[in-house]
Amino acid sequence: MTRREHDTVSLITPSYRGDLERSALLFESVDRFVSSFERHYVIVHDEDLALFKPFHGGRRVVMRASELLPTWLHEIPLLRWRRRRYWWSLRAKPVSGWHTQQLVKIKAAAVLPEDRYCLIDSDNVFFRPFDVATIAPPHPPTLRINYGHADDSLPGHQTWVRTARDILGMPAPTFPADDFIDQIIIWDKQIVQAMIARIETVTGREWSEALCRARDFSEYMTYGNFVMGTDALRDAAEITTESLSNTHWTEDVLSPEQIMAMIASASPRQVSLCIQSFNKTPVSQIRDTLHAYLASQSNAAA
Repeated sequence: MTRREHDTVSLITPSYRGDLERSALLFESVDRFVSSFERHYVIVHDEDLALFKPFHGGRRVVMRASELLPTWLHEIPLLRWRRRRYWWSLRAKPVSGWHTQQLVKIKAAAVLPEDRYCLIDSDNVFFRPFDVATIAPPHPPTLRINYGHADDSLPGHQTWVRTARDILGMPAPTFPADDFIDQIIIWDKQIVQAMIARIETVTGREWSEALCRARDFSEYMTYGNFVMGTDALRDAAEITTESLSNTHWTEDVLSPEQIMAMIASASPRQVSLCIQSFNKTPVSQIRDTLHAYLASQSNAAA
């Protein structure tokens, strides 16, 4: 793969009004702890643009999702089911905002000007320094794998693996299969472009149409299976089993002591906490606990 003289990394975070407070905490932590990136692209649906505009400026670029979605995909006005928006077309099944967030990640990583991207869910918050120069070219592309995690306990993940391998023209999977879902993901632009080309060759359709027609897809499963199923990419990748984020996956409300315990239990590689957005722990409590931790670290160093 050819590289430019100066290889670059940017951050991508899709979000929406329901995660506005969480996003604000993420942005605050990025500004404090993340270095060496070109831009932080924040991608929101058009009707949420005004809410996120105050965060636009400097290296943070707030973008309309419509700039990245296919022109044939149309939002269904006023329709909300389980608090989700829906889009329709004459080409595929209706898709939700959860699907369109995946589409904009793929399109952004394929067309924006940087060489590599760090995709960060909006429910992350950084608590220690993260220099993205460590994941920039000429460092090899990083791929995080959770070996054998897509098993019978996660039927949705198994479906995403099947879809990924089908649209990539790969043999049907056996289970348990490897899982590539995570809260902070590293993507290489040229790999994303090659993945898109493979989908279009295999399906004979525009890649976004192929995904919408499948509907049960995961952008991370698709990228991960593409890398692992392509000898040259797999051999060139830096494979890791450790996440960059220490994640809490359940709905139980966390106390400040439990949040502190999450920080204390983080491995040296983990630079963020992710308390899933469906969790009811108040964002203000997460922020206050993080500030208390940082203050204690500052006092200890003094």
